[in-house]
Amino acid sequence: MLRPHANPARILGLLGARAKYPVNMAKSLYGFSCGHRPNGLFLQCLPSKKPILYPSTKTDAQQSTTMTQTVNNDPFILAGTSYQSRLLVGTGKYKDFDETRLAIEASGAEIVTVAIRRTNIGQNANEPNLLDYLPPSKYTLLPNTAGCYTADDAVRTLRLARELLDGHKLVKLEVLGDSGNLFPNMPETLKAAKTLVDEGFDVMVYCADDPIQARMLEDIGCVAIMPLASLIGSGMGIINPWNLRLIIDQSKVPVLVDAGVGTASDAAIAMELGCDGVLMNTAIAGARQPVMMASAMNLAVQAGRQAYLAGRVPRKYYDADPSSPTEGLIHSRT
Repeated sequence: MLRPHANPARILGLLGARAKYPVNMAKSLYGFSCGHRPNGLFLQCLPSKKPILYPSTKTDAQQSTTMTQTVNNDPFILAGTSYQSRLLVGTGKYKDFDETRLAIEASGAEIVTVAIRRTNIGQNANEPNLLDYLPPSKYTLLPNTAGCYTADDAVRTLRLARELLDGHKLVKLEVLGDSGNLFPNMPETLKAAKTLVDEGFDVMVYCADDPIQARMLEDIGCVAIMPLASLIGSGMGIINPWNLRLIIDQSKVPVLVDAGVGTASDAAIAMELGCDGVLMNTAIAGARQPVMMASAMNLAVQAGRQAYLAGRVPRKYYDADPSSPTEGLIHSRT
């Protein structure tokens, strides 16, 4: 039971007291909405999607305002366009277009990828059209070159996508090197990226988690670098966080994890590392309940981003640090 006049913002703040934005960290971890009556007699905490804070001092009010501004004024900027969601979702492997639509709605994604070689967006007039379920007026479509193994095939595929989508420039390039592991063929990827950038495309590029080649792609003019976390469809999560962090730290364009995410914690970890976003398909479409998993991924990306902004406590491998005070304790007499 909390004493009268307990300060909810301070209580929540203590949950993340060592973070850069303590109340923000507490929100992302616990998702509580706390409030008290005007007479200050009690504190009520209930689960909420949108926590409400009632700071009682000027310092807490300033902290709460800073936290709110940080979260709300943190758009994802890609090729000059602002997005609120940092989750990008693929459209393959669902049982039908209805399930695709429901899952993407639950994910909150604004950018959806489309494999031009496998999905009908108008090239086959007698087949169901994905655009009837995910209209370009509501979503930013991201044509990709899934299934391409040469630079020439990838370039031709994206030229076709541009024609089908009335001059659409934002594309995802992937040139595969092996049908067994679906690892990127980096020499062909670099070649295709150069051609596409020269032709005016805004290229997001799937690549190996190699900081040197990631920098080469950025120097060519790609608008986003998308290193794999692990093999496409493997669900193994982030195998090499150190390489991923090297790429994040050196890049001046957005870095998004692409491939290998298996569950919500993988997405949260990617965002906590400092990724600008996460792209996934199999992790949602392959789940037992894709729509529910899409919602979980939405929350995970948001929580991971907020935790990154809040700033985690440093790891201490040889030293403990109690969260409660050690001074003024009552010791027993011996």
